[in-house]
Amino acid sequence: MRPAPFEYFAPRTVEGALDLLARHGGEAKLLAGGQSLVPLMNMRLVRPAVVVDLNRVAALDEIREDAGRLRLGALVRQHALERDARIAASAPLLAEAAPLIGHLQTRARGTVGGSLVHADPAAELPACAIALDAILHLRSPRAHRTCRAREFFRGLLATTLEPDEMLVEIEIPPRPLPRTGHGFAEVARRHGDFALAGAAAVLALDGDGVCRHARLVILGAGDGPHLARAADALVGERPTPARLAEVGRAAAGEIEALADLHATPEYRRRVAAGLAGRALGDAATRAEAA
Repeated sequence: MRPAPFEYFAPRTVEGALDLLARHGGEAKLLAGGQSLVPLMNMRLVRPAVVVDLNRVAALDEIREDAGRLRLGALVRQHALERDARIAASAPLLAEAAPLIGHLQTRARGTVGGSLVHADPAAELPACAIALDAILHLRSPRAHRTCRAREFFRGLLATTLEPDEMLVEIEIPPRPLPRTGHGFAEVARRHGDFALAGAAAVLALDGDGVCRHARLVILGAGDGPHLARAADALVGERPTPARLAEVGRAAAGEIEALADLHATPEYRRRVAAGLAGRALGDAATRAEAA
């Protein structure tokens, strides 16, 4: 199929893109990697009157480090997450999750910002952003604001982004403690398919092996990434495999799991429980070895 007719613009600056959003508002769609927008347009599920192509905005395609913080431009390709040494050192959770995003061709065009803004509940990067406590930098013609990743997602394909706003940068804070580990696990029908369930975890230990920071996010099971409250109970404890598995089960119990052609709610909760325990276990093992 072919998309419905639309007007096309390719600005070279963030300001130029924002000006177009201000002029066209809800009639405009931003094009980054196009891995979600283009198929939707071809099927005519989305019919924007205006497409604003961001691929010539060089300022959005930067990876930099600033005072221990990793900063990713919204247009950074997903493939860079598994290739860039700075990302592997500062945010290894992203490097571990990246190869599970679609296929190589998908990651070569898909962008970090595009995945976050699309807010697919089975996407890996929204869950990782929450687990890492990422700060999202949003720009509009009116102002610049920041938003914690955990506050950005509002359900199925929904975020707090306003019609005249765009995501320009993703800021990853430094690790909570020197002994910080990460874990990521997911289940899909085939490699490259959307996850039926998954989990991202970050866990930090002090010098005595006591947990001082624990964050667990479940993806794919509900209508968006779920920051599990159950992981908070680990703080102040010396985590054991049995305890981490228990927390994983409790976290899965928090989810209002979805049913579709691929899985029942019961299956998703059961799988999410196992994956959450596995992700926490990997995070604890890596923190102990750090």
